[in-house]
Amino acid sequence: MDAYDEGSNARHGPDASSRPAPPAQRGAPVESAAPDVSPGPPEPDVSPGPPERVASPAPPGSYPAGEPRTGIAALSPRYQVGVALALAVVAIGVCVHVGMTFLHVAPANTVTRAHGKAVDDWIYPEFEQNWKLFAPNPLQQNISIQVRAGIRGPDGMTLTTGWYDLSAEDGRAIDGNLLPSHTQQNELRRAWDFFVATHDGENRPVGLRGSLSESYLRRIMVLRLDRDGAVRAATGSSGVIERVQVRSRTSNVPPPEWSREKVSMTPSYRELPWWRVPQDEARGGVR
Repeated sequence: MDAYDEGSNARHGPDASSRPAPPAQRGAPVESAAPDVSPGPPEPDVSPGPPERVASPAPPGSYPAGEPRTGIAALSPRYQVGVALALAVVAIGVCVHVGMTFLHVAPANTVTRAHGKAVDDWIYPEFEQNWKLFAPNPLQQNISIQVRAGIRGPDGMTLTTGWYDLSAEDGRAIDGNLLPSHTQQNELRRAWDFFVATHDGENRPVGLRGSLSESYLRRIMVLRLDRDGAVRAATGSSGVIERVQVRSRTSNVPPPEWSREKVSMTPSYRELPWWRVPQDEARGGVR
């Protein structure tokens, strides 16, 4: 049988293909079947070797063998659980504090009416807020806090000083200061607001915090008088503050020139009774 017979499936050598030759090559000489390939550089002799291993990707969360673990991952499982619990407690505390602060400054609602005491117990006195959401109330008055003192001199005589405008002193310290202190901006103002909120129009305490506000305001007055040298100015030497009296001077902020609003520019005063200074505060307050 002819080797080129299309019905033949016999192989013609170890490298011969079992598929029949295409029609164009049937009956052609064997030499013409080979393609005309120009000689090129010899291929490198590659000897068979062991198969190359391909590194598989590391599973998520694993670390290379030579790289040490850092952060929480370096802790033992027991300590990791402890850290997770601590972070959860801190997160819960922050959420509770933010929620309480929001309820404190928000307008009255069902929650604050039902749990107002719990909110106040959380906020006062450390986290007190003096602003309200959705109801801004800008100040339209200038309030100055003034104080005078009764000082006993070395001769045993008691002298009364003039009025010291402590708010004006704070204003001069703040004016032109890029970084004024919190004390200069808020201490005196917040102490007076605290007193007004816990006393009626006759300067009588309302509630249990009235005496606390008096003590707080009195101590600030004594400290400021001692710092400003009021004792030395009154007696010419050392002396002792026996009593202090505080008053507020309130005047309306003048309206702009283009406004037709008419307001009284006459200041009004609110004088508090004389407060006797305890002996432990007499020489500059409690330190």
